[in-house]
Amino acid sequence: MADVATAAGVSHQTVSRVLNNHPAVSAQTRRKVHEAIAGLGYRRNLAARTLATGNSRIIGVLVSNTALEGPSGALLAIEQTARSRGYWMSMAGLQSNSPAEVTEAISHFVDLGMDGIIVIAQTQEAVEAAVAGCTGVPTVLVTSGRGPPHLPTVDVAQADGARQIMTILRGLGHERIAHIAGPSGDLHGDVRRAAWRDHLPAGQPAGRLCVVGDWSSGSGYRAAMELLADGVAPTAIFAGNDRMAFGVLRALHERGRRVPEDVSVAGFDDIAPADCSIPPLTTIRQNHDALGQAAMGLMLAAIAGEPPRALLVPAELVVRASTGAARGDDTYRTVVP
Repeated sequence: MADVATAAGVSHQTVSRVLNNHPAVSAQTRRKVHEAIAGLGYRRNLAARTLATGNSRIIGVLVSNTALEGPSGALLAIEQTARSRGYWMSMAGLQSNSPAEVTEAISHFVDLGMDGIIVIAQTQEAVEAAVAGCTGVPTVLVTSGRGPPHLPTVDVAQADGARQIMTILRGLGHERIAHIAGPSGDLHGDVRRAAWRDHLPAGQPAGRLCVVGDWSSGSGYRAAMELLADGVAPTAIFAGNDRMAFGVLRALHERGRRVPEDVSVAGFDDIAPADCSIPPLTTIRQNHDALGQAAMGLMLAAIAGEPPRALLVPAELVVRASTGAARGDDTYRTVVP
């Protein structure tokens, strides 16, 4: 930095201000410093900077499963928001979600001197292991699980999204609404299944109308075939995510059931192909950009020592052609979820 300052004809402090995007530097001076940096091939030593300032400007992000649209969308949004705030992100992906794996990843982040840790947790075990391992480090939980009151948390309003799906299906006259749930123990799957059960039409038994899948389209296909073979004859199927809903659409097509004339289908996530399925899929859109901004906002607040908060990002209902009036009701009802 001293060499850059000499080449640019400015002070060491001015070079520091330029490198940290301080507003109190003129455009002309900023240009001279950047020209000197380019000419000298100067690169900052981030390890030395961390030792000198105590701040790495790096956030560690621990994510349960990057193959699923929910966690991967949240991860990308957090990374983009972090960079816009002058931070970089270091990511560790979990394979087993075991407490030992979570503890190892967090220990690695702490050893590297991360300014904070964001945990995108799909299981309660991962939440609890993260809480135990993040002592003394600013931490934000992105999860539907139960976190302690001293840690900030944020998630998309999963239960309200499922409620909106159930509200529109019931408003269309459906009295036998089946559910294909995510795997047991997955927090999003458990929350969506509980909301489905809580908003069933009066008198509808839940047992035979719920089949557990694994988030894949294949599991949605097999679950729909099981429902159709069981004689329960659902008039609507709410799949816990869009991938499983695509499998449902295929199963109904193979069994000669029209969508939505015979069976309505709804999903959750609004992934890219959802508007191009046949018919286009009614689903819940998760605003991952808002989720990433909220998570990073909570992180900066935690770094600044502000009190923790719990936030929910609204879930948005997207109505398309895969849902319609139940058989025997030839009019569409207007529904305000």
